[in-house]
Amino acid sequence: MKLVGVDVGGTFTDIVYSDTDEKVIFIHKVATIPEDPSIGVAEGISQLLEKHGVSPQAVDHVLHGTTIATNAILEHKGALTGLITTEGYRDILHIGRHQRPQHYSIRQEIPWQNRELIKRRHRLVVRERIIPPSGEVLTPLDEAGVRKAAQALRDAGVQSVAICFLFSYLNPAHENRAAAIVREEFPEAFVTTSAAISPQFREFERFTTAALNAYIGPKVQSYVGRLTGRLKEAGLKADLHIMSSNGGVATADMVSAFPVITLLSGPAAGVLGGAWSGDLSGARNLITFDVGGTSADLGLISEGVYGEASARDTFIAGFPVMVPMIDIHTIGAGGGSIAEVDSAGAYRVGPRSAGAVPGPAAYGRGGQEPTVTDANLVLGRLDKDNFLGGQMRLDAAAAHQVIGALAARLGLSETEAAEGLLTIVNHNMANAIRSRTVQKGIDPRHYTLIAFGGAGPLHGCEVAALMDIPEVIIPPYPGITSAIGLLTTDLKYDAVRTLFQTSENVDMTRLDADFADMEAAVRRQFAADGVADGQITIQRLADMRYVGQGYELRVHLSASPAGQQDVTKAFADFHHLHEAEYGHMFPASPIEIVNLRLSGVGEMPKIAPPQSPRGGSLDAARLRWGNCVFRVDGELQDFSTAFYRRDLLPVAEPFAGPAIILQQDTTTVVPPGATVVADRHGNMIITLSRRSIP
Repeated sequence: MKLVGVDVGGTFTDIVYSDTDEKVIFIHKVATIPEDPSIGVAEGISQLLEKHGVSPQAVDHVLHGTTIATNAILEHKGALTGLITTEGYRDILHIGRHQRPQHYSIRQEIPWQNRELIKRRHRLVVRERIIPPSGEVLTPLDEAGVRKAAQALRDAGVQSVAICFLFSYLNPAHENRAAAIVREEFPEAFVTTSAAISPQFREFERFTTAALNAYIGPKVQSYVGRLTGRLKEAGLKADLHIMSSNGGVATADMVSAFPVITLLSGPAAGVLGGAWSGDLSGARNLITFDVGGTSADLGLISEGVYGEASARDTFIAGFPVMVPMIDIHTIGAGGGSIAEVDSAGAYRVGPRSAGAVPGPAAYGRGGQEPTVTDANLVLGRLDKDNFLGGQMRLDAAAAHQVIGALAARLGLSETEAAEGLLTIVNHNMANAIRSRTVQKGIDPRHYTLIAFGGAGPLHGCEVAALMDIPEVIIPPYPGITSAIGLLTTDLKYDAVRTLFQTSENVDMTRLDADFADMEAAVRRQFAADGVADGQITIQRLADMRYVGQGYELRVHLSASPAGQQDVTKAFADFHHLHEAEYGHMFPASPIEIVNLRLSGVGEMPKIAPPQSPRGGSLDAARLRWGNCVFRVDGELQDFSTAFYRRDLLPVAEPFAGPAIILQQDTTTVVPPGATVVADRHGNMIITLSRRSIP
């Protein structure tokens, strides 16, 4: 089986090829083309296949991680969108829940009001009403009103329509009929219903999720269409699958219909790639540290299992999103992050980034602002002649010029300004890790930091030292670990249904019937994708809370029809989960089941493990000596530092830092006081000491 994984980042597009029979892996990087990333994807795949003599027709699967949906929301560049909703509820998207994102700030931004997804003039209402608890129709749908609304939105130049009715999660009949009418009157529109996207209670979050899907729908649909066409033009006949936020992949058709499921597409693949790399060396407790050109994405893996974000934590650009997502925390810190002195004289780094164009000054593409990459070059931590494996030459003079200008504004030496820049960005990233571990009662000292992305290995050791994390793993192919993650996962579809029941009175018949309906729907989707029934695994879950609480925790249930004993165990598991999350539990309090969830996994072929490195010797691997600046014991010091080729390092022979280790897709910095060893699984294991702490 021949697989290709492609992850599009802000600066580079990363590509990996794996032949699972021959057990070979090839990698490649090309510059991302922001105007149309599909061009870089198709050209990069073609270049990689041609370089290694692989026929495009021989590729079986192409798996893709994309930021198209996320960027459309972050940049507020989605489609002109309309809403048809229940009479009297036109302003739910604006009102929200009267919750302030920052309780005590009088100058805060409220995203759904300051950057509205749907303008009020394009939010139209019709008469209809479905009522709880059973979803009975109280007021029939005004079909003539729906036609009038569809015509008005069409005449207003709207491109996409979201249909969101009250209590449609109990009975989607009105939404489905309204969607059919809109398609009759306005066939060119992208149409979304809230019940199809997120059939669960909480109308503001459900409406917003549907609005987001409609807002990004035309852009994602167009991109998937262009990408499919370019791959065919390149001679590829392989199936295209796209990474979802839930840790699985979906078909191109599924993503075109429900693009909101791809909002964490790239970062999710990074967590999976980090887990794969850690597992090679037997590391099961990991903090994934994925640093690219624009952002740093952090994930937590405990005993080989990644966390899933709860309903209270699933936000994109400040908007609540009710779709399953891996728990990932992102900050604006990367190789392209720009340093500046603000109006109050404070030294800041990020979140603004130089991106792919023009990029850091060191790229020689016209960048005029100092970035993290420029600082690393000034401090000697990058080899200007061996960037991207020698494919790109860095402009050292330009880097010194922008860092020197920054130093003059700060009244520092050039070296102090560059090292200060790295100190700030490293502390920003360490604080982000602290927020996902220490602040949640998790001790990061019991975890290994796995550093990847183009810039992760440059900063991993110093960030780990700030958190007292004793060990850092650098994967075999750090710069393309997210692309590798795409080849480690399976098709995955989720279903959800709201069902309010308490532990004091569980209707087992209703519970099993709802699970059976969801399972049948998921299996039909897999059948449409050509997945055999024997390749499907089903997992049942439930969202639970103590009666009276506002939010839930997710609990695993039996995968088969549940008995009373299984449900009783799930309630006991909830108590312990609540204690782990909040530090206490209430064993005598009744528990409420809020949502039933079902996750279906369809098995996909996986990437082959990397071949054991051939190994060499330190003398053979050493390219040169150079001066690098590190902060040790609070003082900036110049160190004579060896620069090595990673592929020629000896296997299972530790050596001490400082060292700079070069490979095609990244550069690894090993600070003074640290020890590094290349293991037989292709990873580099770096052990830190107190002297490694800046």
